[in-house]
Amino acid sequence: MEIYETEEEQVEALKRWWKANGASVISGIVLAVVIILSWKYWENYQADLTIEASNLYGELLSAQKEGKTESALKIADRLVQQYETTPYAEFSVLFQAKIKVDNNDYDAAKVFLKKLVASAAGEINHIARIRLIRLFLATEDYDTGLQLIAEVNPTQAESFEGIYQELTGDLYVALDRRGEARTAYQNAVRKGRNTPLMQLKINDLTISEIIEIKE
Repeated sequence: MEIYETEEEQVEALKRWWKANGASVISGIVLAVVIILSWKYWENYQADLTIEASNLYGELLSAQKEGKTESALKIADRLVQQYETTPYAEFSVLFQAKIKVDNNDYDAAKVFLKKLVASAAGEINHIARIRLIRLFLATEDYDTGLQLIAEVNPTQAESFEGIYQELTGDLYVALDRRGEARTAYQNAVRKGRNTPLMQLKINDLTISEIIEIKE
């Protein structure tokens, strides 16, 4: 460790250090400033983009309410293409899928929902997945529906677990696997799906089994 006895020695040592390290220090400061400014610009840009997307989505909902489906679809497509980094792009894909279902174009609806299942996270992913499973149920693709449920991580789907269990039961009923359907329905009730419809589904299974025994 160097010890300097006079102020002049300290100044000379500082000059030597600055000569050796000054350029890298300045570069580091400049880089830090650039990073901060770039981040601030990105945050502001994203905020502006989200506001624009929100306004457009409001127009989409208005067009839908007024029955202007074609206009709504054009807005949805614009949101997906130009505002893909905002949540409104994902909402728009859900809207596109719903319109396809309303028009009985299930294959096209599946394409939109598969896109979200593959790319979206959180609640949007689960909403898209659940709607896709219901489409597979409606189109008698039961095994694919069960596979989609099997891919779900239960620790990341707590608020949706009851719905997944109910859908599992529906798919098993369609496959005539009633024992597994009953178990799934009971699990659904334990996970909060204790609804009159849920009880009706369980009762229907019980009645069917009683009739079979009597026959």
